[in-house]
Amino acid sequence: MKKEKILVAMSGGVDSSVVAALLVKQGYDVTGAYMKQWSDTKDVSGLCQWKKDRRDAMRVAAHLGIPLLTLDFEKEYKEWVMGYMFAEYEVGRTPNPDVMCNKFIKFDAWLGTVRKMGFDKMATGHYAAIKKTKNQENKKAMYQLAQAVDDDKDQTYFLHQLTQEQLSYTMFPLGEYTKSEVREMARKFDLPTAEREESMGICFVGEMPMKEFLQQKIKKHPGKIVTEDGTVVGEHEGLSFYTIGQRHVGQLAMNNKQVTNQAPMFVVEKRFDTNELVVGFVESPLLYKTEITVDDMHWISGHQPSFPLDCKVRLRHRQEMQNVEVHIEHGEVTLLFDMKQRAVTPGQFAVLYKDGICLGGGVIT
Repeated sequence: MKKEKILVAMSGGVDSSVVAALLVKQGYDVTGAYMKQWSDTKDVSGLCQWKKDRRDAMRVAAHLGIPLLTLDFEKEYKEWVMGYMFAEYEVGRTPNPDVMCNKFIKFDAWLGTVRKMGFDKMATGHYAAIKKTKNQENKKAMYQLAQAVDDDKDQTYFLHQLTQEQLSYTMFPLGEYTKSEVREMARKFDLPTAEREESMGICFVGEMPMKEFLQQKIKKHPGKIVTEDGTVVGEHEGLSFYTIGQRHVGQLAMNNKQVTNQAPMFVVEKRFDTNELVVGFVESPLLYKTEITVDDMHWISGHQPSFPLDCKVRLRHRQEMQNVEVHIEHGEVTLLFDMKQRAVTPGQFAVLYKDGICLGGGVIT
C-alpha cells in the first residue's frame, strides 16, 4: 500500500517534535516544515526567536532522518493576525490572535499549501483530538473536534473555528497523551528538543509587555480613570491598552491625595463616549455578567443545533467549564449562565462544549 504523505508543522518545540517522531515510527511518509511567520519591520518589532526555533526544528528533522522545508507565511500572518490584533485593540476590544492564527494561517494558508504540494494530511502538535463519525441522514463523513486527554493542555478553545473540510485533512496525534507523557516520549526518542522549555504568550510579542508592543502602532489617547460613582482617581493612556478584569497598577488619587493600603482595584468598564476607564473593587457588580451576546457564531458541524441548547462554555482558555443555556433569536446568539461570570471580555471568544466535543464558538460583544 502507498504510504500516506504527512507534512508535520514543526515549530522547534517538544510537542511538534514528538508528533514527527511518532508518525515516522508508525510508518508514514513524513516531511517536516518550519512555517516562518514573523520578522521585525522598521515600524513593528517584538522579541520573536524564529531563527532559534528553526534551528531546533532542523536538528530534530536531521535526527529523525526526514526532510525539513521552510515555508514563508509572513505576508498572510501580518495581514490576518497582526492586523486583526491591532485593529481590535484600537477600538477597545481584547482580541485572541491564537484563534485567528489557527483559522486563517495554520488551517487555511498552511493547509492549502500543504494540499497543493501533494501531501495527504497535515499534522500539528496541538493537544486536541478528531473523531470521525457519520451523518445519520446522508451517511456522509462527519468530523468532531474532541477535547484532549490532558485537560490542562487542551487547545480546542483555540481551534474552535475549524471547519469540516479542514478537520478532514488534519491530524492531532497528541490528543491521547498528557504533557508529561509527551515529554517522556521525547526523551525515549532522544530528540534534541526533549528538555526544551515551553514557550508561552504570543510568538511575535515574546517577553515584551503587551502595552509597549501595542504603542508601536496605536497612539495614546489619555483620559480619566474614575470609580463607579464618577470620582476621578487618575489618568489612563488610552482605553486600547486596558482589559476588563485587569488589576489596576499605579497610584490612585482621591481628592488630590494619593490613596494607599487599600484593597486592589480592577478595570470594570470602559466608557468610550467619555473616554473614561472605570475601576472598582473585586465585588463590583460591573465585573460580573449572567448573560452575554455572541457575534459571528461558528458551528464546527456546519449547521446549527436545536435551541435552546444546554451545554458547557469556556470564556477563556483553561477556564473551568461553566453551565450555559444558549438561545438564538433573529440571528442573535445569547448565553445565559447558571453562575455569574467574572471579567467577561469583549473581543474574546465564548467556546461551547457538550460531552467532551467542541461545538464551536463566537466573539463576545
